[in-house]
Amino acid sequence: MRGRALKLSAPRRLVGDLMRFSIGIPRVTVQRQMNLSPLLQARAALQRRPSWTALFLRGYALLASETPELRRAYVKLPWPQLYEYPVSVASVAHEREYEGEQAVLLSRIKGPEHCSIAVLDSWVRNARSRPVLQIKDFRRALAMARVPAPLRWLLMWLGLNLGRQRPNYFGTFQLSVYSGLGAESFNPLTPLTTLLNYGLIGRDGLVNVRILYDHRVMDGATVARALERFEKILNGPITDEVKRLAEVTAVSMVQGGT
Repeated sequence: MRGRALKLSAPRRLVGDLMRFSIGIPRVTVQRQMNLSPLLQARAALQRRPSWTALFLRGYALLASETPELRRAYVKLPWPQLYEYPVSVASVAHEREYEGEQAVLLSRIKGPEHCSIAVLDSWVRNARSRPVLQIKDFRRALAMARVPAPLRWLLMWLGLNLGRQRPNYFGTFQLSVYSGLGAESFNPLTPLTTLLNYGLIGRDGLVNVRILYDHRVMDGATVARALERFEKILNGPITDEVKRLAEVTAVSMVQGGT
């Protein structure tokens, strides 16, 4: 059947490159069903509700701050070894329209464990709404996609295997979800050590949360314990911070009305 050839766009080349460096990683998935009803109720009390992305991002960063394995990476230079970072660098996937095409682009934020929920929510909203080329990470990635393939692959390989440089270009963990579209992914790929993924959040607060991890860096039992701790963080420190946001909002409304 005669069809037509379509040239690979910059966004499609970016996805292809990420898959090129993700496919060979011995990746395993651990899932836990969580009951996040305390966090769900606290969030519902807010007039301007922070995105679930910001809440999970903040919670996972706090988890990584007390779980060193989540801040480690397997690198090959100068020889195969594990490299541990003092803070996390989150890489979050966003679907944006670029040149008439829906594109998946990644933006990074350093030290999300030191950022408030409000700051992270503002960062997420900006990445989802500002013009694509005004976001530094998007602009840099699209420019890289136009570099000839052999040079592009060499630069990416170096960026992933030079311990000190890896988070500057790729981050330490990735967050990628489709739950806002009524769907969830069971096997997303990433070249990073872990990828955080969660499904639809029910009205009762039940949600399946997954960590996909590089088995060269850690083992399944470590991830299972981390997921148990993650649930406690979301229903504890994160819920408390959301409640404080509600209190601050209520005080501001009262002061604004007097």
